[in-house]
Amino acid sequence: MFEGTINIKGKDIPRTLLGTAPFTGIEAAQFGHRAMLYQLDFPEDPERIAGIIRKSYEIGVRGIQLIPKPWTVEAVKMAAETGCKMDIIGTVRPEDPSGDVATLSELGASAMILHPATVDKMDFQAVEEQLQLIKDEGAVSGVSTGFPFQITAMLIDSSLQDLFDIYMIPLNKLGYIMDSEGYGPEDRLKLEALIKKLGKRVIANKTLAAGILQPSEAFDYIKTVDYVDMVSVGIASVAEAEETFRIIASK
Repeated sequence: MFEGTINIKGKDIPRTLLGTAPFTGIEAAQFGHRAMLYQLDFPEDPERIAGIIRKSYEIGVRGIQLIPKPWTVEAVKMAAETGCKMDIIGTVRPEDPSGDVATLSELGASAMILHPATVDKMDFQAVEEQLQLIKDEGAVSGVSTGFPFQITAMLIDSSLQDLFDIYMIPLNKLGYIMDSEGYGPEDRLKLEALIKKLGKRVIANKTLAAGILQPSEAFDYIKTVDYVDMVSVGIASVAEAEETFRIIASK
């Protein structure tokens, strides 16, 4: 499941990605109290992150969905120096988009995706400008959202359609951290229709519902969703990497 790569605009993008949200610490509010524990664990310890990258690489994961914090960037470089060079799909944050694009370009990122905090404001002129920054660097461009129902509907007929190729959305069997009151059969069909009408390559994140779901249960659902091309899974330890990525590979 999600083995190998997918070709997008001439670039082979790994279908399974190591997510880095836990490494951002307190900013990863979706993890509740664990975000504070992550704050204690990761920002001052890039070697710990590098260890998780190395374990993921050992298992067969070749891509990382990188939020370019200084310590995550350092960890990626440390892992690469020991032979574990990941293909980077980077996040461009709203605070300094040109800085993030420059950093990710220096790392050789294959693709860059705008942060939901940029996209979900629905200021499509700003989104267009930032997507152009990405395209000017020769990377595959993408957008992400925390509101897959609302934002997908708006993107379908927008001026942005020709400016991005990757779309990252939260997706899990519970509908957790998604913009729906429930996530029953009708909601699932509605989202499927919207995504297929948009016609982009889809990365699913938040597949474990911030740790509420066990990996096996989570990916038993994801494998039934035929519009998902790639997954990004946030991992907080070597043991989690071992368990989660082996389960994904077995599905």
